[in-house]
Amino acid sequence: MSAETEARVAPYPRPRHAAIAGMSALLLGIGLSRFAFTPLIPALVQAGWFTAAQAGYLGATNLAGYLIGAAIARRAAHHVPAMALVKAAMILAAASFAGCAAPLGFAWYFGWRLISGIVGGVLMVLAPTAVLAATSVYRRGRVAGIVFTGVGAGIALSGTAIPWLVRAGLPTTWMTLAAIGIALTLLAWGGWPHHAHIPDARRPSARPPLSPTIVRLVISYGVIGLAFAPPTVYWTDFIARGLGLGLGVGGFFWLVLGLGAACGPMLTGFVAERLGFARTYTLILVALAVCIGAPAAWPGMPVLLLASFGTGACGLATTSLGSGRAAELVPIEQHRQLWGWMTLAYAIVYAAGGYISAFIFARAGSYALLFAFGAAMALVSALFAWLSARSERTASSI
Repeated sequence: MSAETEARVAPYPRPRHAAIAGMSALLLGIGLSRFAFTPLIPALVQAGWFTAAQAGYLGATNLAGYLIGAAIARRAAHHVPAMALVKAAMILAAASFAGCAAPLGFAWYFGWRLISGIVGGVLMVLAPTAVLAATSVYRRGRVAGIVFTGVGAGIALSGTAIPWLVRAGLPTTWMTLAAIGIALTLLAWGGWPHHAHIPDARRPSARPPLSPTIVRLVISYGVIGLAFAPPTVYWTDFIARGLGLGLGVGGFFWLVLGLGAACGPMLTGFVAERLGFARTYTLILVALAVCIGAPAAWPGMPVLLLASFGTGACGLATTSLGSGRAAELVPIEQHRQLWGWMTLAYAIVYAAGGYISAFIFARAGSYALLFAFGAAMALVSALFAWLSARSERTASSI
C-alpha cells in the first residue's frame, strides 16, 4: 500500500472492531465495575463481610472514584498514550474484582472500589473519543450506539448472573467477574484504533470554545444526573416496597431496565443518523421525562414494564447521543476535551442527585414526588438541549 493510500485510510481503520473494543471497555469499566456491586450488597451483608451501612459507603466510593477518573483522564493522556491508558484501565478493572474476592476488611475493599471507579471514569472519557476519532462521520451514530450499549449490557448481565453466582459463594462470584473482565480486555486488545489521531488537549486548537451552544450542552448533560438519580436509586425499592410487589418482582423490573439500557444506545444511534444528534438528543430527553414520571401516576403492570424498559433505554441513550452531539458540534480533535467536561459535569451532578433524592424521600416519604422531581429535571435538560441547538442555528445564520 502506498504512503498516500495509507494516509487516506488510516483515520478509519476497522470501525466495527473499534466499536466492539469501546463497548467492551464500557461494559467492564461502568456496566460491571459500578452496577454489579448493587445486587451483591445483600450477599455481602448476609455473609457478614460488611454491615449495610459499610456496603452503602463502598457503593458511593465507586462514584467518588469515577469523579476522580473523569477529572484526571485528559491530563493523564498528556503524559501517557491514550490507548495505553485505556488498556491499563481495563486490566486494573479486572484486577479490582479479584481483589474483592478476599474478605480483608473495609479499608481493603475501599481501595479496590475506589480504583474501579477511577478506571471507569478514565474509560468513559477516553474510550468513546478514541473510537469516534477512528470512525467516519457518516457512521458515528451506529458506532456510538454500539460503544455505549456496553453500559446497559453490564447492567443486564449483572442483574441476571449475580443471583446465580452468589449461590457458589462470594469469592467465586468475584473471581468469575475477574475472569469476565480479563476476557473483555483480551477481546478489546487488538481492536483499538491505534492510527486514530487523538491530539494533546493542552494545545489551543484542541480546546473547544465556550460558546453558548457548548455551555448549554454541558449544562443539559449535567442535569441528566439529577433526572436519572431517582430511578437508579429507588426504582427497585418503589416496586418492591412502595407497591408491595416484593423483591423478586422489583429485581425483574431492574433486569428490564438493564435490557432497555443495553438496547437504547444502538436503537437511537440509527435514529440520530437520520434526524441528527441535536434533535434526537432533545426528543429522547422528553421521552425520559415521561418514562420516569408515568409510574408514579399510573403504577399498573403495563406502565411499569414500558417505563422500566424506556427509562433504561432513554437514560443510557443520552450518553451515546451526548457524545455524538459533542462530535457534531466540534472537530474531532476537540471532542476529548468537550466530552471530558460533559462527563465530569454529569458525574458531579449525579453524585449530588443521589443525596438530593435521599433528602426528598427522607422528608416527604413519597415516591411520586421523587419521580416527579426526576421527570422535571429531564425536561429541564431537554430545554437546555433545545436552547443549545437553537443558539447553534442562530450563530450559523449570522
